Amino acid sequence: MTPILNFLIPATDACRRTGPHDKIVFSSRVRLARNLKGAPFPGHGRKADRIKAFEQLMPAISGLPQVAPDPYAEAMDKTSAHEKQILVERHLISREHATKGSGSGLVLNREETLSVMVNEEDHLRMQSLLPGLQLDAAWSAIDAVDSALQEQVEFAFHEQFGFLTACPTNLGTGIRVSAMLHLPGLVLAEQINQIIQAVSKLGLAVRGLYGEGTEALGNIFQVSNQQTLGETEQEIVQRLNKVVLQVIEHEENARLSQLEKRPNVLFNQIGRAYGILAHAHTISSKETMNLLSLLRLGVDVGIFPGTPRTVVDELFLLSQPAHLQLGRIEKLDAEQRDGVRAEMLRQRVKSIPTPDHTRVAVRTESI
Repeated sequence: MTPILNFLIPATDACRRTGPHDKIVFSSRVRLARNLKGAPFPGHGRKADRIKAFEQLMPAISGLPQVAPDPYAEAMDKTSAHEKQILVERHLISREHATKGSGSGLVLNREETLSVMVNEEDHLRMQSLLPGLQLDAAWSAIDAVDSALQEQVEFAFHEQFGFLTACPTNLGTGIRVSAMLHLPGLVLAEQINQIIQAVSKLGLAVRGLYGEGTEALGNIFQVSNQQTLGETEQEIVQRLNKVVLQVIEHEENARLSQLEKRPNVLFNQIGRAYGILAHAHTISSKETMNLLSLLRLGVDVGIFPGTPRTVVDELFLLSQPAHLQLGRIEKLDAEQRDGVRAEMLRQRVKSIPTPDHTRVAVRTESI
């Protein structure tokens, strides 16, 4: 088996992938929760039960044409803590799955667009992950995996309650649809809480960078459905897509408003962010994310002419703790990581020209 670090797409290539509305929408994800009929849920069964499910599911998933050719398929107890954290930082597994050991596994396709967690909270957590706003395409991709797998294994299903899941909130379709959004305009305009409240009233959830219970670092928010019972998968996908398009419009308006009403304040914040990133000698992950958010906003509004957004997106990924550890034999502690992160940022930010706010006026109509 190819080691996961040799299997993964290089960070530069991963961050160059594009999609609709990717100025604001980092990615679209559709996840399905499924369980084997007649088998106890992973959290309620014995170790032998988990291993039995693992041995049944891993070869079935690995042989699906949807994950071909040559997918990565490995047990979590054969995956190091560092490798697991890399996968978490790339949103290919959940933080919960990173804690799993014997009897749990992962199947991942070459493009990193399809990943299947075996024996997380449910026997199967299958997800499709695509750049930009592509919820329909993500749903179609994971639906094909689900349909193909149902030809080989029988899922736990109730005529009234639908697919049975370990957590009652996933009953029915077992679907979680989410979009990861970059919303610095709404945060700077102090409108983000209004948007979160409005979205929540529509039955959707707004969470942080790594899902439930995490902070919205770098002004990055996940919007996802909460209801899985009583609606079809397509209805849930379409409802979320409609809301995300509305949030995109609000974010675009907030950016324009900041440029029109408070340009000096905006340019000052972006310029300060650039200065710290270009000259800091120690910097935390949290501060880095928030400063990179401003840098990305600066690219979007034209303050850094000729700089592609992917340059900043790559820094978001490379500045994460596990990615900083890549290529280093000795494990870095928090203080060392802050120094290594600052050094990496200083070198990378050199390729970005100094802020030039004089070019912004001709670009405001396309922000």
